[in-house]
Amino acid sequence: MFYNNGLEILLNGLLAATSAQLLKLFGYLIKYRQFNFKVLTTTGGMPSSHSAGVIGMATTAGIVDGFTSSVFAIAFGFSLVVMYDAAGVRRSAGKIAAVLNRIKEDIYAHKPELIGEKLKELLGHTPLEVYIGALLGIVIAYFNHYVILG
Repeated sequence: MFYNNGLEILLNGLLAATSAQLLKLFGYLIKYRQFNFKVLTTTGGMPSSHSAGVIGMATTAGIVDGFTSSVFAIAFGFSLVVMYDAAGVRRSAGKIAAVLNRIKEDIYAHKPELIGEKLKELLGHTPLEVYIGALLGIVIAYFNHYVILG
């Protein structure tokens, strides 16, 4: 075989994250009827590529090393931290950025040239975006392991 367990784990995580970003690109295309390749490099949105990637790796670790293995336990624990951060901390930071942008606009209403660069507001994910990303990661891990590499 041309791969080992570690390579399969990494490959499935990358495939899941990349697939999530491509889904965002096609979602943007459907919604706005134009390509916006910046979507491929931005955070936030449906589905969460962070969730897809880490759960894709954790699921593959469970498949190849067993769902009671140390590798799966570490990967799954790491996944929970990443998903909590995506839906909690980063989402809150995005909400704070939106408030700060409005404050800056109010303060500098008469001199907009002083506002400076707008803070990025779409940083995190809703819980639904995280769950859909995780589901995508699981599906890709199983599909790639049993159908493609079978």
